[in-house]
Amino acid sequence: MAYVEMIARDRARLDDCRSRLNESPLGAAALAGTAFPIDRHMTAALLGFDRPAANSLDAVSDRDFAIEFLSAAAIAGTHLSRFAEEIVIWSSDAYSFVALSDAFTTGSSIMPQKRNPDAAELVRAKTGRFNGALLALLTVMKGLPLTYQKDMQEDKVPVFEAADTLELCLAATAGMVRDMRPNRERLHAAAERGFSTATDLADWLVRTLGLPFREAHHVTGTIVKRAEARGCTLAELPLVEMQAVEPQITDAVYDVLDPARSAASRTSFGGTAPSRVREAVAAARARCFGMSMHSSLPGAPAGARLERLGLYLQPRARSAAAFRDVLMSGLFVVVVALMLTGCGKKNAPAPPPDQPNTFPRAYPSE
Repeated sequence: MAYVEMIARDRARLDDCRSRLNESPLGAAALAGTAFPIDRHMTAALLGFDRPAANSLDAVSDRDFAIEFLSAAAIAGTHLSRFAEEIVIWSSDAYSFVALSDAFTTGSSIMPQKRNPDAAELVRAKTGRFNGALLALLTVMKGLPLTYQKDMQEDKVPVFEAADTLELCLAATAGMVRDMRPNRERLHAAAERGFSTATDLADWLVRTLGLPFREAHHVTGTIVKRAEARGCTLAELPLVEMQAVEPQITDAVYDVLDPARSAASRTSFGGTAPSRVREAVAAARARCFGMSMHSSLPGAPAGARLERLGLYLQPRARSAAAFRDVLMSGLFVVVVALMLTGCGKKNAPAPPPDQPNTFPRAYPSE
């Protein structure tokens, strides 16, 4: 559930990012607006934007929308990378907490028995692409004066590459989660190692015997040393060994030395008790399915391509791809903003011979 919280924040960042980037630059012209009596609010509404960009100079020179998207993608990539590393460790022979099928692993070139978690390793490595894309665009923008500079054409590759990579990583991660199978026996055995219930013992000494925690901490440490010397767990340590350290200890102490009971006792909000975990799962599902989505964009009469993209990005909030929908919605607006920023620009490309010229007036010669 910890990773559910991380991904939920990533989803919220992308949703929040879109609320700021969904501004129309159309009508800002090259940099100073236009003398023609246009209605920028109307064109912004027709194209599915929330509003027109408030300042024409900022509209043609701003790349905050791309930088913010890349920042959200980099944070999401970091979370996916951390989870991928968990899968790499959990599926290793030393742990064997989970197993992945051949769909997400490959065999070794020399060891026939080995399975390499390739999908997890690749997701783990993709973080460098996100961080590199963010840093690249920040570096491009750091010293640019107003307004548009040709340097800004370097925004396309980082944005598109990060979006494609994030979508790929999300699909791979979701696939691995559906595919992996837990090894309950190994997980239970691991929970018993490392004297994981030592804190429960110290808490019992405080609650039951009334010892100050400083003293309970010392007593517990001494008992753990005795268990280490005997090569056993705290639950296997004889009562007489514990009483040799603290005579007031009774056999009731064994009730708190079971790992399953230890986990179940963490009933505070956000704790590991099964009841709390079930509450967290229910809350996460409600939050995921009830979250406001911005992936519904009105069909724009500006062209069939925009309409098709709008139809593709209709909300699918109750599907497993809800997070990806938010990402693609943000990317759609980034693409439109980047396209429209070039409107009215000097030296606009000539139309194909069989198409009408949409830029009939020539710029004055210099």
